[in-house]
Amino acid sequence: MAGKKRPWILVTVAAVAVLAALAAIFGPQIYAQSQAPAPAPLSVASSSPTASGAPSSPATSNATDDGAWNVASASQAGYRIREVLNGADVTVVGRTEKVTGSATVSGTRLTEAKIDVDVASIATDSGNRDNFFRGNVMNADTFPTASFTLSEPVTIPALSSAPAAVEAKGTLELAGQKRDVTAKLQVVRDGAKVSVSGTIDLVLADFGITAPDLGFVKVEDKGSVEFLVNLEKAG
Repeated sequence: MAGKKRPWILVTVAAVAVLAALAAIFGPQIYAQSQAPAPAPLSVASSSPTASGAPSSPATSNATDDGAWNVASASQAGYRIREVLNGADVTVVGRTEKVTGSATVSGTRLTEAKIDVDVASIATDSGNRDNFFRGNVMNADTFPTASFTLSEPVTIPALSSAPAAVEAKGTLELAGQKRDVTAKLQVVRDGAKVSVSGTIDLVLADFGITAPDLGFVKVEDKGSVEFLVNLEKAG
């Protein structure tokens, strides 16, 4: 009787092995295809009046802009990077609205600026990924803040609701490491508010960060910091 049952046992084991092999081959692709599309990069262009078809407001003088400006509500910052899960690529985007900072304008130049981001509040669509990012990657308990500090004055063009391109050199601090970077910015004005979006390309190893490699999922070493900051005149 036991001898007659043995072929069925072998068939069952073989079927399980085949299913496991299929899951290993097609599972990552199914996972990647099941993910919602990554949100578009943060950009002033997507929220400016001209994006909805309204006419662009005339460029305004910088004469009354002298002085201190502060980061206002609805500002965002975070990161964009790719995961590779057994050959299936997934773009991961993490963001937070816990962004603070200030800037100083003198004439037609931005002379000082510093933006701080609360690392522990950056979130993606996965709590497990976020916990690993905060603890194992960014060591947020020891280095709770990431920041960008302007290192050279920037000439500010006359601003309107049409995005103006600006490059700003500064120092990016991540996980306690500082590196010189160049931020590619887009700037618009909406009444008394000025909004700035931008990206900073980075290599994790430059900041002493080892790209996670857990076997079943590997994170690329290159990514970007992205932000959308709203500024209001102090006082």
